[in-house]
Amino acid sequence: MNKQLPNRREFNGACAALGWSLSLVGPIAALSSAPARAATTVRFHDGATVPAVGQGSANLGQGRHPEPEEEDALRTGLSLGMTLIDTAEMYGGGRSEKLIGRVIAGQRDRVFLVSKVSPNHVAGDGIARACDASLARLGTDHLDLHLLHWPTRDADLSSIVAAFESLRGAGKIRAWGVSNFKVSDMEELFRVSHGDRCATNQVLYNLGNRGIEHDLLPWCERHGMPLMAYSPLGGAGASLLRDPTLARIGAAHSCSAAAVALAWTIRNANVIAIPESGSAAHVKENAVALSLTLTPDELHTLDATHPAPNR
Repeated sequence: MNKQLPNRREFNGACAALGWSLSLVGPIAALSSAPARAATTVRFHDGATVPAVGQGSANLGQGRHPEPEEEDALRTGLSLGMTLIDTAEMYGGGRSEKLIGRVIAGQRDRVFLVSKVSPNHVAGDGIARACDASLARLGTDHLDLHLLHWPTRDADLSSIVAAFESLRGAGKIRAWGVSNFKVSDMEELFRVSHGDRCATNQVLYNLGNRGIEHDLLPWCERHGMPLMAYSPLGGAGASLLRDPTLARIGAAHSCSAAAVALAWTIRNANVIAIPESGSAAHVKENAVALSLTLTPDELHTLDATHPAPNR
């Protein structure tokens, strides 16, 4: 049965055969069963507001697609309102940051730029040096958000927070946060002086990976902290976008399964999804989520077919 399900491209082709266009000329697509609404945004505790769907880059600049195509995909996303771009110093050994630097040249002010420091660079003045290297590759004088990529025991959290706060005071970053932290890690962070200035926690979250709903997601909501979801479409090799329920709901809205999956991810206004794509066509599909409203019945159906795991 599963072998007969259409892949993303086959599903889009079927939609085209039925006269459903998934190409966008703007950030809002026509919806068949839900009213269009303003593009969804998420607000950080410092007042910064970002689109609820941004753009990831973990595999960009590494030969999976010609780099001009990947640059065009990122620029397409920016034009459609996906103005948050996430990267990291470790992605392709800095090649992702360099590619993004070319994309944002001349339009840096339009972009909310996020990068991450590797945990093996946090000792001593490592965070400051890593930040300077990322800024050079990105061709900018500041990051909007700088994250610790993974929890680490190489340096205590107080020194990590102090390093981030020093960069913030110097104007090299506007905010800082973490990635891949569990609730226990977050609680330890908040016991550190100024640890509660953490802007976000970036973690794996999608319709097929809902474990954080038991603890981390409500913890972040209680503390007024937006959560950033990587791999919101399931990640490499995932079968999520071939799911028949997503396809059926997408057909009802004349959009792709990807748009439905992203709309589900950002449904509670406290989650920022950062899907990655090296294809402008796929980016256009993803951007539909910024104006897609899933009905209560559709959300119930998705919850029933993809329930959160037991504790």
